[in-house]
Amino acid sequence: MSGATGRNEADAAYCAGLVRESDFERYAATLFVTPEHRRALLSLYAFNIEIARVREQISQALAGEIRLQWWHDLLSGTAHGEATGNPVAAELLQVIERHQLARAPLKRLIDAHRFDLYDEPMQTMADFRAYLQDTASALQSLGVKVLAGDIGTNDAVCRDAGLAIGIARIIEAMPRHAARGQIYLPVESLAAFQVDPHVILQGRATEELLALLRNLAAEARTHLQDALAALPDVPKPARRVFLPLVMAGRALDRIEATGYDPFAPQPVSRLRLLTSMWLKARSFDRL
Repeated sequence: MSGATGRNEADAAYCAGLVRESDFERYAATLFVTPEHRRALLSLYAFNIEIARVREQISQALAGEIRLQWWHDLLSGTAHGEATGNPVAAELLQVIERHQLARAPLKRLIDAHRFDLYDEPMQTMADFRAYLQDTASALQSLGVKVLAGDIGTNDAVCRDAGLAIGIARIIEAMPRHAARGQIYLPVESLAAFQVDPHVILQGRATEELLALLRNLAAEARTHLQDALAALPDVPKPARRVFLPLVMAGRALDRIEATGYDPFAPQPVSRLRLLTSMWLKARSFDRL
Protein backbone atom coordinates (compact mmCIF):
# COMPACT_ATOMS: atom_id res chain seq x y z
CA MET A 1 0.00 0.00 0.00
CA SER A 2 1.47 3.38 -1.04
CA GLY A 3 1.70 6.28 1.39
CA ALA A 4 -1.00 8.23 -0.44
CA THR A 5 -3.32 5.22 -0.54
CA GLY A 6 -2.76 4.58 3.13
CA ARG A 7 -3.62 8.18 3.97
CA ASN A 8 -6.76 8.02 1.85
CA GLU A 9 -7.95 4.88 3.60
CA ALA A 10 -7.16 6.39 7.00
CA ASP A 11 -9.09 9.54 6.08
CA ALA A 12 -12.10 7.47 5.00
CA ALA A 13 -11.95 5.43 8.20
CA TYR A 14 -11.79 8.60 10.28
CA CYS A 15 -14.92 9.99 8.56
CA ALA A 16 -16.78 6.70 9.04
CA GLY A 17 -15.89 6.61 12.73
CA LEU A 18 -16.93 10.23 13.24
CA VAL A 19 -20.34 9.70 11.66
CA ARG A 20 -20.88 6.40 13.48
CA GLU A 21 -20.29 8.05 16.84
CA SER A 22 -21.94 11.43 16.21
CA ASP A 23 -24.83 10.75 13.79
CA PHE A 24 -25.70 7.07 13.88
CA GLU A 25 -28.96 7.55 11.98
CA ARG A 26 -27.18 8.82 8.88
CA TYR A 27 -24.36 6.31 9.40
CA ALA A 28 -26.90 3.48 9.44
CA ALA A 29 -28.49 4.74 6.23
CA THR A 30 -25.13 4.51 4.42
CA LEU A 31 -24.95 0.77 5.17
CA PHE A 32 -27.57 0.22 2.48
CA VAL A 33 -25.67 1.77 -0.45
CA THR A 34 -22.65 0.58 -2.45
CA PRO A 35 -19.20 0.93 -0.81
CA GLU A 36 -18.13 3.71 -3.21
CA HIS A 37 -21.26 5.72 -2.59
CA ARG A 38 -21.11 4.96 1.11
CA ARG A 39 -17.66 6.51 1.38
CA ALA A 40 -18.85 9.65 -0.40
CA LEU A 41 -21.92 10.01 1.81
CA LEU A 42 -19.86 9.48 4.95
CA SER A 43 -17.53 12.26 3.82
CA LEU A 44 -20.46 14.65 3.41
CA TYR A 45 -21.95 13.68 6.75
CA ALA A 46 -18.56 13.99 8.48
CA PHE A 47 -18.25 17.50 7.05
CA ASN A 48 -21.71 18.32 8.38
CA ILE A 49 -20.71 17.10 11.84
CA GLU A 50 -17.49 19.12 11.79
CA ILE A 51 -19.45 22.27 11.04
CA ALA A 52 -22.38 21.57 13.37
CA ARG A 53 -20.20 20.81 16.39
CA VAL A 54 -18.03 23.93 16.24
CA ARG A 55 -20.15 25.60 18.94
CA GLU A 56 -19.42 22.73 21.32
CA GLN A 57 -15.67 23.00 20.80
CA ILE A 58 -15.16 26.70 21.44
CA SER A 59 -15.65 29.07 24.37
CA GLN A 60 -15.87 32.30 22.36
CA ALA A 61 -17.79 33.04 19.18
CA LEU A 62 -14.74 34.54 17.47
CA ALA A 63 -12.90 31.21 17.66
CA GLY A 64 -15.89 29.56 16.01
CA GLU A 65 -16.02 32.20 13.30
CA ILE A 66 -12.36 31.51 12.52
CA ARG A 67 -12.99 27.76 12.23
CA LEU A 68 -16.00 28.22 9.98
CA GLN A 69 -14.12 30.71 7.85
CA TRP A 70 -11.35 28.17 7.34
CA TRP A 71 -13.88 25.73 5.89
CA HIS A 72 -15.40 28.48 3.77
CA ASP A 73 -11.96 29.38 2.44
CA LEU A 74 -11.23 25.72 1.78
CA LEU A 75 -14.23 25.51 -0.51
CA SER A 76 -13.15 28.74 -2.21
CA GLY A 77 -9.62 27.43 -2.70
CA THR A 78 -8.04 30.05 -0.42
CA ALA A 79 -7.65 28.16 2.87
CA HIS A 80 -4.41 28.54 4.77
CA GLY A 81 -2.85 25.18 5.55
CA GLU A 82 -2.93 21.89 3.74
CA ALA A 83 -6.30 20.20 3.42
CA THR A 84 -4.44 16.88 3.58
CA GLY A 85 -3.80 17.62 7.25
CA ASN A 86 -7.52 17.35 7.93
CA PRO A 87 -9.04 13.95 7.05
CA VAL A 88 -12.57 15.33 6.64
CA ALA A 89 -11.39 18.16 4.39
CA ALA A 90 -9.29 15.80 2.29
CA GLU A 91 -12.20 13.38 1.79
CA LEU A 92 -14.66 16.19 1.11
CA LEU A 93 -12.55 17.70 -1.66
CA GLN A 94 -12.25 14.30 -3.33
CA VAL A 95 -16.01 13.78 -3.18
CA ILE A 96 -16.68 17.22 -4.64
CA GLU A 97 -14.37 16.46 -7.57
CA ARG A 98 -15.49 12.87 -8.12
CA HIS A 99 -19.21 13.63 -8.05
CA GLN A 100 -19.02 17.18 -9.43
CA LEU A 101 -20.82 18.64 -6.43
CA ALA A 102 -21.60 22.33 -6.37
CA ARG A 103 -19.74 24.17 -3.63
CA ALA A 104 -22.35 26.87 -3.08
CA PRO A 105 -24.71 24.63 -1.00
CA LEU A 106 -21.76 23.59 1.17
CA LYS A 107 -20.85 27.23 1.74
CA ARG A 108 -24.46 28.06 2.62
CA LEU A 109 -24.45 25.21 5.12
CA ILE A 110 -21.39 26.75 6.78
CA ASP A 111 -22.97 30.20 6.80
CA ALA A 112 -26.20 28.84 8.32
CA HIS A 113 -24.26 27.34 11.23
CA ARG A 114 -22.81 30.72 12.15
CA PHE A 115 -26.11 31.11 14.01
CA ASP A 116 -24.99 28.33 16.35
CA LEU A 117 -22.10 30.41 17.67
CA TYR A 118 -24.30 32.98 19.39
CA ASP A 119 -27.02 32.88 22.04
CA GLU A 120 -29.51 35.06 20.16
CA PRO A 121 -32.70 33.07 19.48
CA MET A 122 -34.13 32.35 16.06
CA GLN A 123 -36.54 35.18 15.28
CA THR A 124 -39.16 33.93 12.81
CA MET A 125 -40.49 30.72 11.32
CA ALA A 126 -39.12 31.91 8.01
CA ASP A 127 -35.65 32.09 9.60
CA PHE A 128 -36.17 28.65 11.14
CA ARG A 129 -37.17 27.05 7.85
CA ALA A 130 -34.34 28.76 5.98
CA TYR A 131 -31.85 27.41 8.52
CA LEU A 132 -33.15 23.87 8.04
CA GLN A 133 -33.22 24.16 4.26
CA ASP A 134 -29.60 25.32 4.20
CA THR A 135 -28.54 22.46 6.49
CA ALA A 136 -30.70 19.32 6.58
CA SER A 137 -32.34 19.84 3.16
CA ALA A 138 -28.98 20.68 1.59
CA LEU A 139 -27.54 17.38 2.84
CA GLN A 140 -30.44 15.54 1.21
CA SER A 141 -29.82 17.26 -2.13
CA LEU A 142 -26.09 16.57 -2.03
CA GLY A 143 -26.74 12.94 -1.14
CA VAL A 144 -29.09 12.55 -4.10
CA LYS A 145 -26.40 13.99 -6.37
CA VAL A 146 -23.88 11.46 -5.05
CA LEU A 147 -26.21 8.48 -5.51
CA ALA A 148 -27.95 9.41 -8.75
CA GLY A 149 -25.68 11.92 -10.46
CA ASP A 150 -27.35 14.22 -12.93
CA ILE A 151 -30.51 12.11 -12.97
CA GLY A 152 -31.25 13.77 -9.66
CA THR A 153 -34.71 14.69 -8.49
CA ASN A 154 -36.71 17.84 -7.95
CA ASP A 155 -35.75 20.07 -5.05
CA ALA A 156 -39.16 19.78 -3.37
CA VAL A 157 -38.66 16.24 -2.06
CA CYS A 158 -35.24 17.13 -0.63
CA ARG A 159 -36.68 20.28 0.92
CA ASP A 160 -39.55 18.38 2.53
CA ALA A 161 -37.31 15.58 3.77
CA GLY A 162 -34.83 18.05 5.26
CA LEU A 163 -37.56 20.03 7.00
CA ALA A 164 -39.11 16.87 8.48
CA ILE A 165 -35.76 15.54 9.70
CA GLY A 166 -34.56 18.95 10.82
CA ILE A 167 -37.63 19.87 12.87
CA ALA A 168 -37.63 16.48 14.61
CA ARG A 169 -33.93 16.81 15.43
CA ILE A 170 -34.22 20.38 16.69
CA ILE A 171 -37.00 19.35 19.08
CA GLU A 172 -35.10 16.33 20.34
CA ALA A 173 -31.93 18.41 20.78
CA MET A 174 -33.70 20.93 23.04
CA PRO A 175 -32.06 19.66 26.26
CA ARG A 176 -28.57 19.99 24.75
CA HIS A 177 -29.29 23.43 23.30
CA ALA A 178 -30.88 24.65 26.54
CA ALA A 179 -27.87 23.46 28.55
CA ARG A 180 -25.67 25.83 26.58
CA GLY A 181 -28.17 28.68 26.86
CA GLN A 182 -29.50 28.50 23.31
CA ILE A 183 -33.02 28.36 21.87
CA TYR A 184 -33.71 27.37 18.26
CA LEU A 185 -37.50 27.67 18.45
CA PRO A 186 -38.52 30.96 16.79
CA VAL A 187 -39.36 33.94 18.97
CA GLU A 188 -42.57 34.56 17.04
CA SER A 189 -43.73 30.99 17.72
CA LEU A 190 -42.87 31.25 21.39
CA ALA A 191 -44.95 34.42 21.56
CA ALA A 192 -47.84 32.91 19.62
CA PHE A 193 -48.06 30.00 22.09
CA GLN A 194 -47.27 32.18 25.12
CA VAL A 195 -44.11 30.24 25.93
CA ASP A 196 -41.70 31.98 28.27
CA PRO A 197 -38.17 31.30 26.88
CA HIS A 198 -36.91 30.85 30.43
CA VAL A 199 -38.93 27.65 30.88
CA ILE A 200 -36.92 26.10 28.05
CA LEU A 201 -33.61 27.15 29.58
CA GLN A 202 -34.84 25.77 32.91
CA GLY A 203 -35.90 22.48 31.33
CA ARG A 204 -39.60 22.74 32.24
CA ALA A 205 -42.15 21.14 29.93
CA THR A 206 -45.13 23.46 30.34
CA GLU A 207 -48.45 22.92 28.57
CA GLU A 208 -47.75 25.96 26.38
CA LEU A 209 -44.39 24.56 25.31
CA LEU A 210 -45.86 21.14 24.59
CA ALA A 211 -48.59 22.76 22.45
CA LEU A 212 -45.91 24.56 20.44
CA LEU A 213 -43.91 21.35 19.96
CA ARG A 214 -47.03 19.49 18.79
CA ASN A 215 -47.67 22.28 16.30
CA LEU A 216 -44.12 22.00 14.95
CA ALA A 217 -44.42 18.23 14.85
CA ALA A 218 -47.60 18.54 12.80
CA GLU A 219 -45.76 20.70 10.27
CA ALA A 220 -42.91 18.20 10.20
CA ARG A 221 -45.41 15.38 9.69
CA THR A 222 -46.82 17.14 6.63
CA HIS A 223 -43.34 17.51 5.16
CA LEU A 224 -42.60 13.86 5.96
CA GLN A 225 -45.75 12.66 4.20
CA ASP A 226 -45.06 14.87 1.18
CA ALA A 227 -41.50 13.55 0.91
CA LEU A 228 -42.62 9.92 1.15
CA ALA A 229 -45.37 10.51 -1.42
CA ALA A 230 -42.79 11.88 -3.86
CA LEU A 231 -40.29 9.03 -3.43
CA PRO A 232 -41.61 6.97 -6.38
CA ASP A 233 -40.45 9.82 -8.62
CA VAL A 234 -36.95 9.71 -7.14
CA PRO A 235 -34.43 7.54 -9.06
CA LYS A 236 -34.16 4.20 -7.26
CA PRO A 237 -30.40 4.55 -6.54
CA ALA A 238 -31.08 7.80 -4.65
CA ARG A 239 -33.99 6.67 -2.50
CA ARG A 240 -31.84 5.30 0.30
CA VAL A 241 -30.52 8.75 1.15
CA PHE A 242 -34.04 9.33 2.48
CA LEU A 243 -33.85 6.49 5.02
CA PRO A 244 -33.36 8.94 7.93
CA LEU A 245 -37.04 9.80 7.40
CA VAL A 246 -37.76 6.53 9.19
CA MET A 247 -36.33 7.79 12.45
CA ALA A 248 -37.79 11.26 11.94
CA GLY A 249 -41.20 9.62 11.82
CA ARG A 250 -40.48 7.71 15.03
CA ALA A 251 -39.34 10.94 16.71
CA LEU A 252 -42.56 12.68 15.68
CA ASP A 253 -44.55 9.78 17.13
CA ARG A 254 -42.82 10.34 20.47
CA ILE A 255 -43.34 14.11 20.35
CA GLU A 256 -47.05 13.73 19.61
CA ALA A 257 -47.62 11.04 22.25
CA THR A 258 -49.42 11.72 25.52
CA GLY A 259 -46.98 12.30 28.36
CA TYR A 260 -44.10 13.39 26.13
CA ASP A 261 -41.36 15.26 27.97
CA PRO A 262 -38.82 16.99 25.69
CA PHE A 263 -36.33 17.15 28.55
CA ALA A 264 -36.39 13.40 29.16
CA PRO A 265 -34.82 11.91 26.00
CA GLN A 266 -35.85 8.42 24.93
CA PRO A 267 -32.85 6.93 23.09
CA VAL A 268 -33.53 4.32 20.43
CA SER A 269 -31.34 1.22 20.42
CA ARG A 270 -28.99 0.91 17.46
CA LEU A 271 -30.29 -2.57 16.70
CA ARG A 272 -33.87 -1.33 16.48
CA LEU A 273 -32.76 1.57 14.31
CA LEU A 274 -30.90 -0.74 11.91
CA THR A 275 -33.83 -3.13 11.72
CA SER A 276 -36.25 -0.30 10.93
CA MET A 277 -33.99 1.03 8.18
CA TRP A 278 -33.48 -2.42 6.68
CA LEU A 279 -37.22 -2.92 6.40
CA LYS A 280 -37.76 0.55 4.96
CA ALA A 281 -34.89 0.14 2.46
CA ARG A 282 -36.67 -2.91 1.04
CA SER A 283 -39.96 -1.04 0.80
CA PHE A 284 -38.27 1.94 -0.88
CA ASP A 285 -36.95 -0.41 -3.58
CA ARG A 286 -40.47 -1.66 -4.31
CA LEU A 287 -41.95 1.82 -4.90
